[in-house]
Amino acid sequence: MSDDALRDLLDAVGADAVVTRPESIEAYRRDWTGDASAGMPRAVVRPRTAEQVQATMRWASAHGIPVVPRGAGSGLSGGSLAVEGGVTLSLDRMRAIDIDPDTRTAVVEPGALNAEVKAAAAAFGLWYPPDPSSFEICSIGGNVATNAGGLCCVKYGVTTDYVLGLDVVLADGTLVRLGGKRIKDVAGLPLLKLFVGSEGTLGVVTRATLRLIPRQEPAATLVATFTDVRSAAEAVVAIGARLRPSMLELMDRASINAVEDYRPMGLDRTVGALLLAQSDAAGGICSAEVQAMESVCRAAGASECFTTDDPQEGEQFARARRDAFPAIERLGSLLLEDVGVPIPLLPDLLGGIEAIATRHAVRIPVVAHAGDGNTHPIIVHDAADPDSVARARAAFDEVMALAISLGGTITGEHGVGRLKKGALPDQLGPHVMALTRRIKDALDPAGILNPGAIL
Repeated sequence: MSDDALRDLLDAVGADAVVTRPESIEAYRRDWTGDASAGMPRAVVRPRTAEQVQATMRWASAHGIPVVPRGAGSGLSGGSLAVEGGVTLSLDRMRAIDIDPDTRTAVVEPGALNAEVKAAAAAFGLWYPPDPSSFEICSIGGNVATNAGGLCCVKYGVTTDYVLGLDVVLADGTLVRLGGKRIKDVAGLPLLKLFVGSEGTLGVVTRATLRLIPRQEPAATLVATFTDVRSAAEAVVAIGARLRPSMLELMDRASINAVEDYRPMGLDRTVGALLLAQSDAAGGICSAEVQAMESVCRAAGASECFTTDDPQEGEQFARARRDAFPAIERLGSLLLEDVGVPIPLLPDLLGGIEAIATRHAVRIPVVAHAGDGNTHPIIVHDAADPDSVARARAAFDEVMALAISLGGTITGEHGVGRLKKGALPDQLGPHVMALTRRIKDALDPAGILNPGAIL
């Protein structure tokens, strides 16, 4: 980027919205992966308005400068890694939230945190269900960009199920408004869903209209422990065939021990796996749903089952599950996966991951949104040891290949980003890849939006 181009950018959006000092830019280069391939952008733009986003994209289009949209930086697939010499467009200053209780909607700017939207909705007796484990620090813009899921998605769905409208700035600076506060709307092509999960490669979201629902009833919690992961996975399959809990999460022994080292709460370190289930059905632990889940777990070989109606006690177990990523991060450098399969094949996926860990002599703790077949194998390695890095990378690729071979996906909720794009053609095939490229070329002909992500 030339000095003249940089001056044009300052004129277009205002000097107070542009960061150029290298030491300040550093904080915007990487996401949670910490991937070393991140480039050094020439500038970071931090707009406060959609008009400034439009001005940035008009400038970038005129100068042919790549732009990487960025939310809170909590992504796990390298989707917002900075591009050398380009511009990172950080939406962290756009934080407005407006709750409309009459339509049960929230109109939200992309920098607002998921937790902030939940809190604003709760003040009106409403609830925004999508809840990634990082809900306290992740932004709505990032959630929309990756179609984020979370612990409650087994019953309540993922981000796309709650997006009613989007304002999107295209690569040339055009602002389009899609959808709105209407519950039903089939006028025209379903373009709204095209942008949810597109990881900033098709446009920049500047506002989202989100559907809210009445707040969730206090949940009853069931914790079941098993001697091995496969037995726990078989219990998940049996529960899914009959019931619809509001949460169904799995932790293996390695993740349990990592969490206990990180934030001790008395989890049994000796078990092979733990299932955390919750039900918001009427009746609490005496409900037919909780009793049926306990019966299924015992039939699958659960060594112990514990139930509670205490919301705080239930939240402690949920917190243990949410702590898995930061806890495991203390063990070394990580390659994080979020592969998923049809639920009946969950035991085969988990068994295959154990075999891959053994074959490559790497540690792969696993946590999972087990109720919808979405697993998080977390490959631990020593980034300073080339042999450890090579074995981890080989295991990473094999886990994705295993998921594809089982009719699954390389990403259930984190996105493809830059770390998984090599495996995407194996999942989608040449015709879908070609169609994806045609859509990208139509909306971003110069390829300036998040180059290197997905494709």
